[in-house]
Amino acid sequence: MSPTLPPVRTRLTDLAEQAGVSTATVSRVLNGKHGVSTQARQAVLAALDVLGYERPEKLRTRSAGLVGLVVPELSNPVFPAFAQVIETMLTERGYTPLLCTQSPGGTTEDQYVEMLLEHAVDGIVFVSGLHADSSASKERYHRLRSRGLPIVLVNGYAEGVDAPAVSTDDSAALEQSFRHLLSLGHRSIGLAIGPDRFTPARRKQEAFARLLRSELGIDDPSGHVVSTLFTVEGGQAAALELIDTGHTAIICGSDLMALGAIRAARSRGLSVPGDLSVVGFDDSPLIAFTDPPLTTVRQPVLAMGHAAVSALVAEISGTPASRTELVFHPELIVRGSTGAAPTASAPSPGTTSPTTRAVS
Repeated sequence: MSPTLPPVRTRLTDLAEQAGVSTATVSRVLNGKHGVSTQARQAVLAALDVLGYERPEKLRTRSAGLVGLVVPELSNPVFPAFAQVIETMLTERGYTPLLCTQSPGGTTEDQYVEMLLEHAVDGIVFVSGLHADSSASKERYHRLRSRGLPIVLVNGYAEGVDAPAVSTDDSAALEQSFRHLLSLGHRSIGLAIGPDRFTPARRKQEAFARLLRSELGIDDPSGHVVSTLFTVEGGQAAALELIDTGHTAIICGSDLMALGAIRAARSRGLSVPGDLSVVGFDDSPLIAFTDPPLTTVRQPVLAMGHAAVSALVAEISGTPASRTELVFHPELIVRGSTGAAPTASAPSPGTTSPTTRAVS
């Protein structure tokens, strides 16, 4: 029988180092004293959680209410990223988030909403839900609003729905990717994208068609766009078709699709970026550590989550938030999956995007 280990005691220095504050600040927070900023208090609470300590009873505040958070399947890393940011910000404002994650064949968005209503939630945040699907009825959201329930829609503006909407600028994301590839000498650029019934996919396709026409003189985009699923397998299937029609660069609708495109290139005996350049979308966690590290367009998840929560809390408190769609500018992160076109000796002048950030 192994000896009983002594209980682990909270060390102020460990907490202070983790939180980036002084030991005096940690002591004040743990003892419930005033005179500590909200930011410092949250840092100490986060340090307690990260280091595995149970919060003292006096720090367990009563919830201001319940808020539903409905997101798609968590297999796409960008959705857990959104969920974590939104949950953290709701918690900071005193609300208890109820996370509802969907999966194929599992609980539907409407079923989750019924459950949330049974729990008398104060509001719901929808991330990339049915509001983004042009083929889905928006009546479900009208019914929620007729009950006076505040809702916020993330990534998928639904015209006519009485709710704040927060989105990434999909047109800007596509343009950044396209101009980056132009600057590397690519002229055979393809788009691997999800179904165009989804607002983000449609907006990217529209921007792609405009750029093909204005930059390359191509009026018919059909031979350069493959619409499939936002998955690794979907990206692989789309990329195989685009590779076989002579494209030297592929812009993908998600990072998962981009990983599928890299897999497709290797199945054809091609190197990335030597023979094929690939650009993703999202800048999902860990995507910088793929082989090669993925060039992608970063969604401003932190800023978008903050805006969504701020709008919802304002609605809950009786202060209507703006109904104009809040569109956030993304950022191109250049890594190792893009390079000079195989037949290009030098980049074309005047095509470098000023919003590009190079990452070694």
